[in-house]
Amino acid sequence: MKNINLSFKTYFLVIPLIIILASCTKDFEEINTNPQGFTTASDGSLFNNIISTLPLGWNEQFYINNEILYKQTQLAALTKEAWSNYMLGTEEIWSNYYTALPEIRELEKRFNGYGEEAGYVNMRAMLKIVLALKTFKVTDLFGDIPFSKAGYGFQNLELLRPKYDHQRDIYLALLNDLKWADENINDTAVVVEPFTTFIQFDKLFNGDMTKWRKLANSLRMRHAMRMSEKEPDLAGEIIIDLIENNRPVFLGYDFLTPVLESACLWPAAMGFKNESVNWSFREHNNLRMGSNIWHQFSYHDSLDGSGIFDPRAYIFFETNKDNQWKAFPQIPEVNTPSSGGIPYQGHRDNPAAFQIKGDCNYSPFNYFLIRDEDYMPIIIITGAEIHFLRAEAYFRGIGVGVDQDQADIEYMNGINSSVDWWAQVAENSKLPLSGMAFPDYVTIPSSLNAASVLMKFGSWNATTDEEKLMYIYTQWMIDSFRQPWDVYALVRRTGLTPREGDPGNHFRLPYPESEKEYNTENWSQAIANQGGESPDFKIWWIP
Repeated sequence: MKNINLSFKTYFLVIPLIIILASCTKDFEEINTNPQGFTTASDGSLFNNIISTLPLGWNEQFYINNEILYKQTQLAALTKEAWSNYMLGTEEIWSNYYTALPEIRELEKRFNGYGEEAGYVNMRAMLKIVLALKTFKVTDLFGDIPFSKAGYGFQNLELLRPKYDHQRDIYLALLNDLKWADENINDTAVVVEPFTTFIQFDKLFNGDMTKWRKLANSLRMRHAMRMSEKEPDLAGEIIIDLIENNRPVFLGYDFLTPVLESACLWPAAMGFKNESVNWSFREHNNLRMGSNIWHQFSYHDSLDGSGIFDPRAYIFFETNKDNQWKAFPQIPEVNTPSSGGIPYQGHRDNPAAFQIKGDCNYSPFNYFLIRDEDYMPIIIITGAEIHFLRAEAYFRGIGVGVDQDQADIEYMNGINSSVDWWAQVAENSKLPLSGMAFPDYVTIPSSLNAASVLMKFGSWNATTDEEKLMYIYTQWMIDSFRQPWDVYALVRRTGLTPREGDPGNHFRLPYPESEKEYNTENWSQAIANQGGESPDFKIWWIP
């Protein structure tokens, strides 16, 4: 299986340096650990290379997202479990993080030697935010991980096999770093050297420091809520600071005005092709629309789609070989027909062959969603998610006082912005070879919009407080359809996302085999501290 997106790596000025893996995936005693090895790389090129590690790995998508997370979250149906070698995915997630960490530590060391001018402070803040973004993802999948002493192997040989930090300590450190970034970023500073050159390597926001502040605070909101069951007071302090002090965050709606903000990697704008998504679906070919997600989109199971009330159904999925909307049973029976077909193959990037899906019995993912290499974004966080986070805070009284009216406003803004944002993305989607445009091949009925979603999922339709809360989580889950790792966190934290069958009991990914081999003592201690290694052992913030 492929391990990296080569075109993306090539674009981002891959620099000639020796990377020392911080978490022991190689025989470090035989590697040249010259601490001067980084001096030939500029600050900007190092930062650029770190940004280049943000896209998902090929094996991560194939073995973790497609084989595990879509199934566990029931965002889709796994029609056949045929790829059990998930360790290829966990190794890639681990390697991606711990290969970038030495570059982050090198920049931290350099920045500590710089002055306190606004440009230098902004550079430090950008680095802290990227470190938090990457670290949160890894710790939320595995639990305790090497962090505070990790990434320093090229500076200190004694740290080649770093100890694991408790997840709680990692969370608090990262949240403090994000708070520091928000308070210290100067988004109106005169842009002078070396910041002028440095931001030329910022392919995420092109040096827009207001967006960097919004990312810092949006991550604070997300992860404060994520730990709110275990640390309600600390979480509440962060959330009330963000809301009452009107800290800048990404928003979908500003009162009644759509702004549709988000933090994403946009391939065409950043100069790379996101080839890995289609590869993972094409080679995997076992994901279809499941009955669970289908019932969040349609009033009934009519094959003609007459029950669909949510336009996002047309963006995320499409009809089967017979032009029917047919969901694969989330809990299939022994005699359930196989999924069949070739809905994700490259031949469909041709007007004459677009409708050829082979013996495809069930609705597949929309071809544009997984084949568009240029205009389909890699999502970090959307403004809609912030509205759902704030809706939960007001509804449950986390940080702020209970205010169901304000919760309803945030909830509706979340639905409005999610539907509008996804419609905008679909409108601009094109296939890479033919240039076929989404609007020319997918017709979304004009009657479907945010209002039609609210007709079904408006809070006034809920009969209990628990059902209202489930509505918030349902729409949050749908908005994050292409972020199954974040939905996995929502499912584990709340237990109230829509689900068919038994409650979920999958709470973490096992550590990669390389840790068992190269960091044995610390790996063993981490497993003991968490109670076990299997997926049914909960990580720290899960209630």
